[in-house]
Amino acid sequence: MDKLLIRGGAPLNGEIYASGAKNSALPILASSLLADSPLKVGNLPHLNDVTTMLELLGSMGVDVMLSDEMEVQVDTSSIHNLNARYELVKTMRASILVLGPLLAKFRQATVALPGGCAIGSRPVNLHIDAMRAMGAQIDIEDGNIKAKVNGRLKGAKIIFEPVSVTGTENVIMAACLADGITVIENAAREPEVIDLANCLAAMGAKIKGAGTDVITIEGVESLDGASFSVMPDRVEVGTYLTAVAMTGGRVKIKSAKPEYLSSVISKLELTGAVIISGEDWVEIVMNESKPKAISLTTGPYPSFPTDMQAQFVSLNAIAQGNSTVTETVFENRFMHVQEIARMGGNIILKGNTAVIEGIKKLKGAPVMATDLRASASLVLAGLVAEGATTIDRIYHIDRGYERIEEKLKMLGADIERIS
Repeated sequence: MDKLLIRGGAPLNGEIYASGAKNSALPILASSLLADSPLKVGNLPHLNDVTTMLELLGSMGVDVMLSDEMEVQVDTSSIHNLNARYELVKTMRASILVLGPLLAKFRQATVALPGGCAIGSRPVNLHIDAMRAMGAQIDIEDGNIKAKVNGRLKGAKIIFEPVSVTGTENVIMAACLADGITVIENAAREPEVIDLANCLAAMGAKIKGAGTDVITIEGVESLDGASFSVMPDRVEVGTYLTAVAMTGGRVKIKSAKPEYLSSVISKLELTGAVIISGEDWVEIVMNESKPKAISLTTGPYPSFPTDMQAQFVSLNAIAQGNSTVTETVFENRFMHVQEIARMGGNIILKGNTAVIEGIKKLKGAPVMATDLRASASLVLAGLVAEGATTIDRIYHIDRGYERIEEKLKMLGADIERIS
């Protein structure tokens, strides 16, 4: 099993390109199930989760091809199996995103209850209740969601409590081919939801309000294929910016969308970093010897993202001063704390809050990744630690970061993948 070996202490300098957003690519690939002709998707990141989604579509008989322009073309005209099998679904919770499109287009679906990172309760009941409200008959049998609908799904008023990104995306896709108008209240406002809506609009969908907490979808008879490029990954960009705030140096990230990173950038500026940005790039300069400690609370977009919480725990572990990091989205997302403690971090958990006392230096140690963003926090900790850090179970990081060791090497980090 692969590991990452990091020898810390080097500042980061140079330029890299942002990869496409996994959390945008997955629902957009699922949306191909709605189209009567092929959907071409560009800027897909080369990640395990994206590969799993393509394998899942392929297992249904969908034709997946890579074009000369490095676009993935997805053609659902050959689909013959409406079953999302557990062997694939168990590794990726986003597999639930095929439920809405399959019901809307083919009027039935069998989707295994999903797996993915063990970071707390992410109930599928929000998806199931929404599909039932739109007229689907759903039973849970042998670990599978078995769903069908007589005729077309019906437009409905869906109120999410709590806010659900994948729930919002599933309903948007289902509603595109439903009979009538669907209104989603307390909808997720994430940029990835906007990206999905833009892709669906290019396919002929009628969607208003994406990016707000009320989204209205008017169902249409059919959708066509289109060509669409996935947005940059704001969490990947935020992770590299945080790394520079910790190590020092100067890094420019191209093909980025800084307007989607305002909450992260504002916190990084408070640490002492200087952030400069343009329409499609962002640059960070960190001349301070150490970042200043920053307290924060996570929340749905546009609040500080839960997917950046672990990285800021690492930053605060070596920052000047004390801080608190409060997690409000997932109740089990502090598993990285005990691993950072193995490196000398002084962190105490009090309920859903990490109380952090910044120390002079972390020490390299063998640590273990427990989920995707926790693994990123350990990479950041290793970059500033004294000595060598070995990170095990890095298949987690490969789910969400494209060639992380290669990009960090380009910036001057001493990091390698070992067996």
